[in-house]
Amino acid sequence: MCLVILAFGAHKDYPLLVAANRDEFHARPTRKADWWPDAPDVVGGRDLQAGGTWLGAQRGGRFATVTNYSGAVEKSAGLRSRGHLVTDFLRGVQSPVEFLETVNGDDYAGFNLLVTDGNSLAYLSNRGGGLRELPPGLYGLSNATLDEPWEKVERIRKRLLQLLDAGRVNESQLLQLLGDRNKGPVDEVRTERLPFEIAHAVTAPFIVTANYGTRCSTIVRAERNGRWSFKERRFNASGDNVGESGYSFNVGVNAD
Repeated sequence: MCLVILAFGAHKDYPLLVAANRDEFHARPTRKADWWPDAPDVVGGRDLQAGGTWLGAQRGGRFATVTNYSGAVEKSAGLRSRGHLVTDFLRGVQSPVEFLETVNGDDYAGFNLLVTDGNSLAYLSNRGGGLRELPPGLYGLSNATLDEPWEKVERIRKRLLQLLDAGRVNESQLLQLLGDRNKGPVDEVRTERLPFEIAHAVTAPFIVTANYGTRCSTIVRAERNGRWSFKERRFNASGDNVGESGYSFNVGVNAD
């Protein structure tokens, strides 16, 4: 039940703003956000089980994130990890649309993918959303197609818009926004595969359950002058802060 709110070309000082929660089983092995030894211009966490990532940025001004698509249980045997969609884009040089045109959706379980090179933003889903080049705006994504009106997505998107209007888009404000643990309305609870208590818990922007929940919150800010910042805050199964990583870089400047 990941949550991504992304502003592209929606603020004069910040061409790109991303506020995202990664929700995952606590037992899934993960490496904290850092520069990648095998791709020194890429920063992000790593999924140690499948080798990809859910979200990352690159010194050339590229950014990508992927969420799973909620639905019936899907067979994964023989399918590529969805996290490789992000790594493939970050390591590449194609424009967002050119890259997405090369993706064979049948190679993956259900996904939603957002990619930008700083010049354009594009979206692809293999579960009905299709390929779309997106105009400047504020977008919300969880585990359904882009901007599907889930209450928690709308709640956080509205609050981010208020912060943008007020000019308060510092890391502390954005992390506080992502830390909202208030559950959504009961009529959004889906109990087809989960007990009510857990199904209700995942309607919150920040999820806390014993086995599954918000593993990290990430803020990405691109400034008009080409300066980017990347902040990851990590959490345990109780929802406690257990560590942070912060990085910054200038677009087009190679690593030291």
